[in-house]
Parts: sequence; structure tokens; C-alpha cells
Amino acid sequence: MLSCPECDAVLDVAETELEEGDTVSCEECGASLVVVATDPSVELEVEGDDDLDEEDEFDEELDEEDAELGDEEEDSEEDDEDWR
Repeated sequence: MLSCPECDAVLDVAETELEEGDTVSCEECGASLVVVATDPSVELEVEGDDDLDEEDEFDEELDEEDAELGDEEEDSEEDDEDWR
């Protein structure tokens, strides 16, 4: 018995007929699910979920870089004041 990783609804699919890379749609929430593993058991993942994780990581990296740049600008402004 497979369940949707998004909403936990029971999926009406034959596990034995699924292969890695197949897509299944959840009738409850409409999520598009990808079969990521079949051995030892069928494992489903929301399609495009990895992309979101990578995008979130990229956004975090940008935020960290912006914070570092902000600190450098403050230091630079202090140096400019001392120079005058």
C-alpha cells in the first residue's frame, strides 16, 4: 500500500507494475509523484521536490553573501571616515 508523501492519501496503484522514473498522480492533492526506488520497496517523491531544496540552499547562500557584503560595506564606510 503506497501513500502520497505530500498528503498521506492512500494511492490506488499496483506497486508491482511501477519502475524507477515512473510518475503517479495523487487523486487527493493532485501532486505529481515520481518513483525514486523500487527495491526493496517502492519509494515516491513529489516531482520537482529536489529542485526546491536546491533553490532553498541557493537562496540561503545568497542571503549569507549579502550579509557578508553588508559587513564589508560598513567597514569600508568607517575606513572612509578615518581617511578624511
